[in-house]
Parts: sequence; C-alpha cells; structure tokens
Amino acid sequence: MGSGFIRFPHGNYEADYVANITKRRQMAWVAAVRKRDLTFDNIPMSAKVCSLHFHTADLIENMDKKATWDRFYAENRNRTTTFKNFEWFFGFDAIRDFIMPSLQTKSHGDALLHVLDMGCGTSAIGPCIYRHSHLPVRVTCADISPIAVRQMLEHIQANTIQPHNASSQLEFVELDCTELQTHYVCRSVDLIVDKGTTDALLRSKEGKGKAGLVLKQCLKVLRSSGSLLQFSDEDPDARLLWLETEAQEAGVMSSDVSVQEVGELRGMTYYCYQVTPRPIV
Repeated sequence: MGSGFIRFPHGNYEADYVANITKRRQMAWVAAVRKRDLTFDNIPMSAKVCSLHFHTADLIENMDKKATWDRFYAENRNRTTTFKNFEWFFGFDAIRDFIMPSLQTKSHGDALLHVLDMGCGTSAIGPCIYRHSHLPVRVTCADISPIAVRQMLEHIQANTIQPHNASSQLEFVELDCTELQTHYVCRSVDLIVDKGTTDALLRSKEGKGKAGLVLKQCLKVLRSSGSLLQFSDEDPDARLLWLETEAQEAGVMSSDVSVQEVGELRGMTYYCYQVTPRPIV
C-alpha cells in the first residue's frame, strides 16, 4: 500500500465515549508527528499528515515496550534541528499547584526531599521542580528509554538550570519503572509524579499487569508520609476503582486514594489522583 495524506481525527464530542477515543487518537497523532506548530490544543480542521510519518496503532498498542519509546524519541529528535521538551497532556504550569504544595507538607528540615518523575521521557516537569522548589530536593527523572535520558542529559548540559535552593540535585537515569526497588530502598521517596505513564501502560495491549506492578512498587518505595500523584484523563469512576483495588496488599499495606480535577484542555478533562501508602503494622 502506498503513502498518502490523512486528515487528523476530529469529532463533535457529543458522546463521551466517542469523544474520549477521538481525543486520545489526537494525542497519539500529535505525539507521532511532532510538528512544532501542531499541538493538542491547536489542531486545524484542515490538518493532514503523510501516512509514512507514523504508525498510530503500533504506538498505542505497544506503549509498555522499551523498543516503542526508543523509536519514538529517536524519530522525534531526527525531525527537528533543535531540542524541544515533549509534554504528554500538559506542562509544569498546569500542575504546579498540585506538585509544589505537596512538597511543602513533606519537609525534613535541611534533608533533601526525594522526588521521582516516573516515565519522564523528555518532559520538563522534573527540571521545573528542581528549578522552582524552595525546599532542597533531589529530583530523579527516570525513563525506560536510554535515548530519552540521553537527550535530556545533553539538553541540561547545554542549558544549565539554576535551582532555587542551592542544595537541590537533579539526575536522569534509565530505569524500568516495574523495577523501582532496584534503584530505591523501601520508604525512601517523598513524592512520585506520574504524568501519563500509568495511562500508557493501561492502554497498551499487554500493559495492564505492568501498571499494577508499577503501582505496588511505588507504594513500597514511598515514605509513609509520601505521595504518588497520577495525572490522567481517565474518569474517576474507572481509575478510582482500579487504584483502590490494586493499591492493597493483604497483611502488608493499604492506601488512601483521592482525586482532584486539574482542568479541561480542548474538551478533555484531566484529573490528579493522589495515592498515599498506609503500611499495616
């Protein structure tokens, strides 16, 4: 089959189920195309893209696999002459008021607060926390793709960031988030930020089991005062049930789960799910 030009998906958004599918397809297409003037909140009705640029189904069905993300970040970088952070859903400004107040409640005096941006990709979320935190933090930006990690390292080395607190630290590591305990000891992390990582796993063909494993790993490495913040477009009726079911381990731990609305972008409502571990004594 030859190549051709395909119109971006649009919908009238009258039916919630159809609307969510359409919007998620739009997000995948924008991610795959990576044009500077084309963002999720700026898709012209006439926008078309060459079919050779991407394989949407492959991206959506295999978002739990390292090879998918290696190819994604390599291809995106090859399409541009200058580096640009890629943000799933939204950037730091949209969720700053969820992250920074949460850090304030976890202060250990002069000790570094350990923050993990899980599945960071090439997002600026971790560097922004490092830059803006008044409290001393050690921010770890972790991703399964060494290509994404290398791109971020090169970018930061070329564009030095000055932290608000001189004691703060920033690092980028290649890490499979189903294996958090290979990098962290139990109860050592204060805050984990998950912006779309769990969504990617849950929507992958073989990723649901991995999503549950990642959640349990998070709860084991978090301090008793720590929190996991999941940012997602999934409706609370579905996500809360999943979290409340998966975040329990008989005789070992239970968790408190809550949700706040982040806001709406191009007709899609986003949420912040906060999960706090409660070890059973």
